[in-house]
Amino acid sequence: MTELSRRAAALRALHRPGDPLILPNAWDPGSARAVIAAGFPAVATSSAAVAEALGHADGEATPVAEMFAAVARIAAAVAVPVTADLERGYGLRPAELVERLLAAGAVGCNIEDSDPRTGALHDVEEQAELLAGIRAAAAAAGVDLVLNARVDVHLRAYGPAEGRLVEAVRRARRYLAAGADCVYPILLADPEEIRTLVAEVEAPVNVLARPGAPAPAELAALGVARISYGSSLYAAARARMVGMLAAIQASDEAFPTGEEAP
Repeated sequence: MTELSRRAAALRALHRPGDPLILPNAWDPGSARAVIAAGFPAVATSSAAVAEALGHADGEATPVAEMFAAVARIAAAVAVPVTADLERGYGLRPAELVERLLAAGAVGCNIEDSDPRTGALHDVEEQAELLAGIRAAAAAAGVDLVLNARVDVHLRAYGPAEGRLVEAVRRARRYLAAGADCVYPILLADPEEIRTLVAEVEAPVNVLARPGAPAPAELAALGVARISYGSSLYAAARARMVGMLAAIQASDEAFPTGEEAP
């Protein structure tokens, strides 16, 4: 466990408010190696991208053994910390989830607070109990796992729009008290609301990079500590392939004009 503990400590140290850890999410060993070759210091997986690459839908439709095997292949391919998107844990008890995660070689995970299948938000205390169980299981295993608690208030359009930030802050604080290291209010994009949440929780905050969200430099200025790209790189790679396939179909050249051979 010594190497896993070292990687967990390295991953935690990369969460610096104002100097965020940028995570272009990977889905297989090749994409993970590309992330590291580009100079990024850690790898995060995307559950949606991994699921689709394996032939499944997102929303915990991937068989749990397949998901952890994919995480293991990614972790074995790089010599940096890996954090895994585990949706809401695939129904595993905290001890088994942590055991499987560490066996795969990952030292961090995302856990979301809504049901991946129905979209319903879970009770705050129920979610806090899950997070506390994961923290306790990690402590028992001797690895200080980096736990990123996703807050799905904005993703699920929970309640009146004017009350969502207050609810996101309430949930974030409770999850941090339960043992989370970082909170992830996914789809929160308004700069002033991000600034407010960062100030209110006084802990590392993860923001999803997407169209309409502040650029990384602005997020850094707002005090964000982690920026994720979700499944966007996978979607871009898929779109690129679709474009190339259309060009190949329409061309009688050896290689479509405008494309570079590998």
